[in-house]
Amino acid sequence: MIRAILGLIIVAGLIIGAVFFADHPGQAEIVWQGWELQTSVAALVAAAVLLGSTAAFLIWLASLIIGSPRAFLRRQRARRRHAGYRALTQGMVAVAAGDPHEAQRYARRADALLADPPLTLLLSAQAAQLEGDDMAAKKFFTAMLDRPETEFLGLRGLLNQALRSGDRATALRLTQRAASLRPGTPWVVESKFDLEVREGRWEAAQETLARAVKRRILPPERARHRRGVILYELSLAAFAAGDRRRGRNLGAKARTLAPDLAVPAAHCARELLQDRRPGLAAKALESAWRTAPHPELAQLYGAIYNEEEPLARVKRFERLTAQNPEARESYLALAEAALDAQLWGEARRYLEQAVTAPAPPVIARPASSPPPSTAPFEEGKCRGPVGLTPRLCLLMARVEEGAHGSADAMREWLDRAVTAMPDPRYVCASCGGESLEWRSLCPHCADFDSLTWRTPGSAVSGVTLPIAAPSASSDLRELAGGGAAGT
Repeated sequence: MIRAILGLIIVAGLIIGAVFFADHPGQAEIVWQGWELQTSVAALVAAAVLLGSTAAFLIWLASLIIGSPRAFLRRQRARRRHAGYRALTQGMVAVAAGDPHEAQRYARRADALLADPPLTLLLSAQAAQLEGDDMAAKKFFTAMLDRPETEFLGLRGLLNQALRSGDRATALRLTQRAASLRPGTPWVVESKFDLEVREGRWEAAQETLARAVKRRILPPERARHRRGVILYELSLAAFAAGDRRRGRNLGAKARTLAPDLAVPAAHCARELLQDRRPGLAAKALESAWRTAPHPELAQLYGAIYNEEEPLARVKRFERLTAQNPEARESYLALAEAALDAQLWGEARRYLEQAVTAPAPPVIARPASSPPPSTAPFEEGKCRGPVGLTPRLCLLMARVEEGAHGSADAMREWLDRAVTAMPDPRYVCASCGGESLEWRSLCPHCADFDSLTWRTPGSAVSGVTLPIAAPSASSDLRELAGGGAAGT
């Protein structure tokens, strides 16, 4: 609209000018170098306009002729760039489709058409990986390191290769370089932490964990628990180095930060027993029982009072289990103490209460498995196979043998132990692997802080359990060394 109005104004101006010159022709005289030209003003203006238009046309024609090769090259480059990006896109589609040959073909075409190598290096590397050519992929990823805009991308590709090949030293070096480029990237921080803990670099892992919390990469509670596990490992290292004071301090902090783990408390109790301080060891176990009742803690607690009479030991265990009276493990510990004291009725009562007491959560119980039974025990009988565990069945077999000398009832409980649901054990939250011994790294997948005390509902009844590593329990009597007298 604006252009139309502007055109009308110009046309109107020209018409007005023409009419004016027609009504006032005037005379124009030009004398130059002995030449004299006389004409009307209108003719002179018309001649000037014609001369200007001719000059402009000639200049445009000359520039067109001179600039044609350059314009032709620009169009050629635009077509090549368009074809290159099209090949790059088709190559990415081929990678997504899992077609290595097609991806390689488009990668070569994109590399030939595009003058910017960073755009094609990633496609070439992915195509090589898809084809299984790790050496070629490594070459492309390494080439990316030479360019600031692709360095981080190349580091990630090389890191993935190093992790797949199990070269943790190289992977750690690459994550450190990536962290220097982008320290706030979550996967960089998490990969660095994971590699440091797998290499046993606990001090460095503690620093990385602190940075992850500062940048809000990890939730505070999860970071707190991980720090507790790291401090436990540092405590072990301090004891191994002979720095027992530092080891005890770190162990105490580990128990505070990871109260759901029984292992740090058991470790501290063993060291206190070795220092001939059974009273402090008992207090540490009682404190841990509030949040992590576990058979290992009960075993250690019994070793402290090993020299006392069985009836007195029952009183000791009543004090321990009073810290967490509703836990299933508390009833089982009291039942074992009552059995040692030949209190058969008390042992049976505690075992009946153990059936209805809260147990560690069941992990992945098969849909075909019926719900746990809560029926109480009857003398000489056992109702329902579900809800019982091998440990509980064996204790009931001892009750039947000791209270009635009934071989048939005892054998029935022993048979039931074979088909009972498994006892709790450590189960990895990442891979589902099972272990009878807690470690900071899963023995199956090496994931950090993933083992929890659980009932593996997916386990098949009768399957042989993992063999536990040699425990320090065989040395407990020697470590206790008359601990009852020292309390």
